[in-house]
Amino acid sequence: MQETLEKNLVLLSIVTLITVAIGGLVQLVPLYTMETTIEKVDGMRPYSPLELAGRNIYVREGCYVCHSQMIRPFRDEVERYGHYSLAAESMYDHPFQWSSKRTGPDLARVGGKYSNDWHVAHMIDPRAVVPESIMPGYPWMADRPLGAEKIAGDMKTLQFIGVPYTDEQIENAQADLKAQANPEMGDADAMVARYPKAVIGDFDGNPSMITEMDALVAYLQMLGTLVDTTSYKTSPDGR
Repeated sequence: MQETLEKNLVLLSIVTLITVAIGGLVQLVPLYTMETTIEKVDGMRPYSPLELAGRNIYVREGCYVCHSQMIRPFRDEVERYGHYSLAAESMYDHPFQWSSKRTGPDLARVGGKYSNDWHVAHMIDPRAVVPESIMPGYPWMADRPLGAEKIAGDMKTLQFIGVPYTDEQIENAQADLKAQANPEMGDADAMVARYPKAVIGDFDGNPSMITEMDALVAYLQMLGTLVDTTSYKTSPDGR
């Protein structure tokens, strides 16, 4: 049979096509019987309006080019950055920020690792806090008002493609954004009720204005903080 196939190009092509088709069906058909291929975990929620605005700035400035947001399940990565990343932690990212290289450290669990003041100082002049850093500074963010008039529209678009924003969250987008950046400007309790574990406060040290720095720091401060990773065991080799 093998000799026959090797000598007959047409027959070999047909058998190859059938084999590939069967293999493809074996892999693809089970996926259509599953509601989702991502394991659901407790704690995950969509980004708050301020965090989403910060993420938009993060993407706009190309931060993903030098910083990944995916800790691989290897001992050296787990020891340096923390628990390996779970698929569910990126389920509301469009697009995800896994990246493909690291010039700077992974940021998947940077939330709560540094103070707001540290982040602001780092964004204004990276070498003021990390002397060996080659990251460019972004000092203008501390003076540039956050242009988030269309944040409700962004949330509605994400809702359309599957992110579970409620109509109530979209309706209160501007109020929640202001309340997170400055509790005196809105109902912080209602905001936290809609977005559990949201970090609230004056992120950039300037309560008179909500800036791009406020949004970016709010985004960074929530990364890796939503899921209780202590319930997921990690073996010595990181798996």
